[in-house]
Amino acid sequence: MSVRRTSGLTGAVALALVLTGCGSSDGGSDDSGKGRTRVFAADNGKIKIPEKPKRVVATGYAVPAMIEAHAPLVGISSWKRGEAMMSDKDLATYKKLPKVAGEQATETNYEAIAEADPDLIVIGVPAPVLGDIDVKRLQSIAPVVAIGPTVPSAWRTLSRKQADAAGSLKEFDAVQAKYEAKAAELKKKYKNVLPGLKLGHVGAYGEVAKGTFQREFGRSWGTNIAEDIGAKYYGKVKKPGPGSRAVSEYPSIEELPASLRDADAITYSVMPDGSVPKSVKYVMDSKLWKNLPAVKAGKTFPIRYTEAATYGQAMQTLDAIDTSFAPLLKR
Repeated sequence: MSVRRTSGLTGAVALALVLTGCGSSDGGSDDSGKGRTRVFAADNGKIKIPEKPKRVVATGYAVPAMIEAHAPLVGISSWKRGEAMMSDKDLATYKKLPKVAGEQATETNYEAIAEADPDLIVIGVPAPVLGDIDVKRLQSIAPVVAIGPTVPSAWRTLSRKQADAAGSLKEFDAVQAKYEAKAAELKKKYKNVLPGLKLGHVGAYGEVAKGTFQREFGRSWGTNIAEDIGAKYYGKVKKPGPGSRAVSEYPSIEELPASLRDADAITYSVMPDGSVPKSVKYVMDSKLWKNLPAVKAGKTFPIRYTEAATYGQAMQTLDAIDTSFAPLLKR
C-alpha cells in the first residue's frame, strides 16, 4: 500500500506528533469477550482495540515498523520499496508472512484479510488514501486503526504509534535506544565540522521529463537523519504544501544556481546500492551543477537509505552518512 511520497504524505500532522497518551485502557472487554480493550487515538478517530492484540494485519508504512517491533503479524501488504533496507532476519519474516494487500491501497484483498482472522488491523497509509480503502468492510472483520505518514521526519512518532497499537513497544524502544546512542556518537564525532556548514540536499523525486529537481530542506527524507548528527540544512520551501511538500520543493533545473549557490556542501540521495537515480543524475550532468561553489570545492556527499522509516532502517542510514561524511574530518 505505498504511495508516491512527494504527493501523498498528508493529513493529521498534529495527531501524528503525539508522542504519548495514544491509548488508554477502558478496563472493559471487547464484544467477543476475548480480552481487555483500550481506546486508541488514530487518524480515523478514537478506536476501541484489544489491549494485547494476538493477531495483527499491517499495511503500508506499518509493515516494516511492525516487523521490526516483533508484532504478532498474521498478514501484511506488499512493501517492495522497503526490502533493500530490511535486515536479513526482518526480510525473511517479511517474505514468509501472507500478503493480504498489494503495493497500492486499491489492491486490498478483503477476503484474504478475513481469512487471516485478525483481532486488529493497522493501516499505514496517508489520510487521503484511506478513501481508496473500504474501511467499513475492514471494520466488520476487526478494529481498524489508521496511522499514516505525514511530514517525512515524523516516521519516529508514527512507527512508535504503530508498535504501540500492536502492544510491541518493548522491542521498539530497544531499537530506538540503539539508534539514539549511535546518533549521539556520530554527533560527537562530527561536532567540529558539521554544525558550521550550510547544507543543501538534492532528493530523488525530481521529474526529468518536466525539467525539475527536488530540493529538500530540514525534516525531509534525505535530511532528517543527518540532522540527528548535527547537519544543518538552510532555507525553506517558498510555497509550503501539505505533507512532504512542507519540507521539499521542485524547482526547474534553471533555478539550480539560485537554489543551491549558497550551500557550503551538498548532499544528495542515491539508491540503497549506491547507484545514482535518474532524477539526481539529471542534476549532476548539468553545467549548472558543475558550476555550484560546493561542487567546485568537492563538497558533495551521497546518502543511501534516505527512505528509512524505522529506527532499525535508520541505523543503516547513519552508517551510510558516516561513510559519506568521513572526508570532512580530513580537511
